[in-house]
Amino acid sequence: MERAIDLNADLGEGYGAWRMGDDDAMFALVTSANVACGFHAGDPLTMARSARLAVEHGVALGAHPGYRDRAGFGRRELAVTPEEAAAEVVYQLGALAAVARTAGTAVRYVKAHGALYHRLDADRAAAVAVLEALAAFDPAIVVLGPPAGGLERAAGETGIRYAREAFIDRGYLADGRLVPRTHPGALVHDPSAAVDRALELVETGGVAAHDGSRVELEPDSLCLHGDTPGAVGLARAVRAALDAAGHELRPFA
Repeated sequence: MERAIDLNADLGEGYGAWRMGDDDAMFALVTSANVACGFHAGDPLTMARSARLAVEHGVALGAHPGYRDRAGFGRRELAVTPEEAAAEVVYQLGALAAVARTAGTAVRYVKAHGALYHRLDADRAAAVAVLEALAAFDPAIVVLGPPAGGLERAAGETGIRYAREAFIDRGYLADGRLVPRTHPGALVHDPSAAVDRALELVETGGVAAHDGSRVELEPDSLCLHGDTPGAVGLARAVRAALDAAGHELRPFA
């Protein structure tokens, strides 16, 4: 069955003279871009360039806030309170929103990064604090996150619109969590495997877990990480396959 689906990627994760991934190529392939906001990665010039690329390619711009952990790329858990997490998310969102405005666009959704992404799905107090802060900033903002978990339930309680994502370059455990990056099978590097996963997710709503069982995800968006080795090749292959299968690629937000 033909359907509409979004393709998102974590982008804008360079800093100063250091570049992460090929943003020029990726912005031309995705329909939504999760742009780093300066804490785990990114800087004002990178955010401004990302906003201009989003406008140029008709890509929905999303904020990608993380822990204040540049050395660990935001993938280490930090012991911040729910109130601090909420303030830091809004701080990062506000920075990107201001830069986006100068480029003639706006931030349409928020997707947390790394360890913060996982914490918000497991820690109800932190999730509610962040969602309430986002609602106060913009009641129309959309939150992108994992399917059928704590963050989605908290979004329902606070009235925030929620969109589900599934990863086509990451392995899944039987309970729906991602295979830890330190374990075999955590990353998908083969374009043909990524294509098979993308088509299975779009056409059936689920995908095979690491142990062979099935995980039901029902995604609104498919995610590729911009820092995954070969990300551009994966994105090109997936986009071509979805187009060939007659699926419409468009932003969820």
